[in-house]
Amino acid sequence: MPIRLVPFTIHAVRILIVKLGSIGDIVHTLPSLAAIRRARPNAEISWVVERRSAEILRDNPILDRLIEVDTKALRRGLMSGETLRAPRQQLRRLRASAFDLALDFQGLLKSAAIARLSGARRIFGFSREGLREPPSRFLLSRTIRVPKQTHVIRKGLELVHGALGLPVPQSASELEFPITVNPVHEREAQAVVAETGGNYAILNPGGGWPTKLWSAERFSALADELWLHHRLHSLVTYGPGEADLAQLVLNGSKSGKARAVSLSLKGFYALARNARVYIGGDTGPTHLAVAAGTPVVGLFGPTEWWRNGSPYVEDICVERNDIDCREDCHRRACSKWICMNIEVARVLEAVGERLERAQTVLVPAV
Repeated sequence: MPIRLVPFTIHAVRILIVKLGSIGDIVHTLPSLAAIRRARPNAEISWVVERRSAEILRDNPILDRLIEVDTKALRRGLMSGETLRAPRQQLRRLRASAFDLALDFQGLLKSAAIARLSGARRIFGFSREGLREPPSRFLLSRTIRVPKQTHVIRKGLELVHGALGLPVPQSASELEFPITVNPVHEREAQAVVAETGGNYAILNPGGGWPTKLWSAERFSALADELWLHHRLHSLVTYGPGEADLAQLVLNGSKSGKARAVSLSLKGFYALARNARVYIGGDTGPTHLAVAAGTPVVGLFGPTEWWRNGSPYVEDICVERNDIDCREDCHRRACSKWICMNIEVARVLEAVGERLERAQTVLVPAV
């Protein structure tokens, strides 16, 4: 059945974006938000997000409304039938606007259910093959088919184009990642870099899955090599629950040029904007570094660079393509776990190449 495009002539259309989390998911959807706002400057755009992932969206000038929810509390209230105060408040916030349409960028049962609970007249999402939980399609009004092996940023843009009929960026050079920082975030970053003279690399050893982690010992060795070959200080960034991991990196470094730092998400973003290079795995800070325009060297194992990595052709992925267990892996635990067995020398070579590319004019990926 052909898609019927949404009319915009009667009133300022009210659009709800449903992308709940994680941080990387939010960052990957920002170009879709920017594309909608650029094409429809008078639209009323709201975004529903998990409270724990909301920081990066707060105070965003191109969002009319940010709706923060706790889906666990909401689900408990709905399933138990209890008239709990918090779920009632969340539902009121969600239904405060008479949404013309909702866009489910998440592809989960809970995200489609949130779109339904919003009262939106039409709900658009991905077709079956593009959904993480295919049964969620039964909660959608219309589905948009996206080719397989499509980068997640492009996938979101295809949803915008297919559902709304709007023009979207066709190259990486056109992508926009609207993130707002204030002087507090800037000062947070400046305090961290004061002793580096502005000549620093960001090393991020953490990650959501154990299988995504490059070893702390190798990060330690890399920090020493970055100082020896490039005179780069290493700022070892860490988030909640990762302080011990960052300390392991420091303990193994012999140069004394590595320092562990923990910042707010927007403080990290401000820090990344001026870094010479960023090195990390498939995790939220990596995607924030991409959004900040930082030269990136990604270390990818159980997930795919073509899907989750940088859309910029200048950025480099170091990965194991010489093993037989990479395709459609996505394992959070693995008895084999050889995909992240990547030598320091390979990463150092990639860093050198990325630093050289940073001196040239950016060439966008198509």
